[in-house]
Amino acid sequence: MIYLSGERLQSHHVRAAEFDRRWRGLDPAQVYDYLDRVADELARLHRELTTANTESERIRQALRQWQSRHAECRPHGHAAGERR
Repeated sequence: MIYLSGERLQSHHVRAAEFDRRWRGLDPAQVYDYLDRVADELARLHRELTTANTESERIRQALRQWQSRHAECRPHGHAAGERR
């Protein structure tokens, strides 16, 4: 079985997994069908994570721009985070 320690599990790792044959082992077709389902789900989750990370970075940049544009709108005499 292919296992790379320290590396994130990717769908192609699941698809490439191989198992030793045993006389009374599991049905290989069922094992590989299940691994295909796991790999599909893993690939979907990686895509969703990439999308979420991209969106969070876009929002972070938009917030920085908004803060820069509105920095002069703060009341004088009160620094950010300072109590009144």
